[in-house]
Amino acid sequence: MLVVVTEQARQPRQRRRGDELEAALLDAAWQEVVEVGFPKMTMESVAARARTGVAVLYRRWPNKDDLVLAAIRHFGTTNPIEVPDTGNLRDDMIALLGSASSGRVGFAASITAAFSGLLASSGLTPAEVREQILGDRPRLSDEVFAHAHERGEIDLDTIPPAVLTMPFDLMRHDMLMTYEPIPPERILAIVDDLFLPLATGTRPQQGSQ
Repeated sequence: MLVVVTEQARQPRQRRRGDELEAALLDAAWQEVVEVGFPKMTMESVAARARTGVAVLYRRWPNKDDLVLAAIRHFGTTNPIEVPDTGNLRDDMIALLGSASSGRVGFAASITAAFSGLLASSGLTPAEVREQILGDRPRLSDEVFAHAHERGEIDLDTIPPAVLTMPFDLMRHDMLMTYEPIPPERILAIVDDLFLPLATGTRPQQGSQ
């Protein structure tokens, strides 16, 4: 059997421990997903990229599926989106959607490319994968909505949850359809024409910036 030795495999292994080692392994796994895709990624290729032994991976994750899910979670937590606090809900939502769009479009493209392979391999549904990735982490919008509630702009006790998630659902849909950041005019339309009328009962005056 022909064994191909990559440049990564030729590099000396590094001695790392604890959180530093786990972060290096998850970074390597994410890079493999992005560069070669889920089907071609192997535990061995991740170990070679991380310059460690494959047994180190198996002691933490029993299979490629669990490793990829952990790598996706790790990328999200180590590349956070800043939560704005402009003083009003409209500007907060415009800023948050804009930051999430520009900061997550590459992430969305990579996840989409890996998704079908991960679903087929793991047997999980899309909803189950999403739940495993997000877990019980607070959503970025929770802080924005809490501030708006404190200012009296919205009443979180009466707004349907679907209204609060709708702007982000639309943003994800658009990014998955185009793999491009959401244009500013589209973000304004989502916030001004759809979200604010439903959440506050009002619509910004024409020409508001």
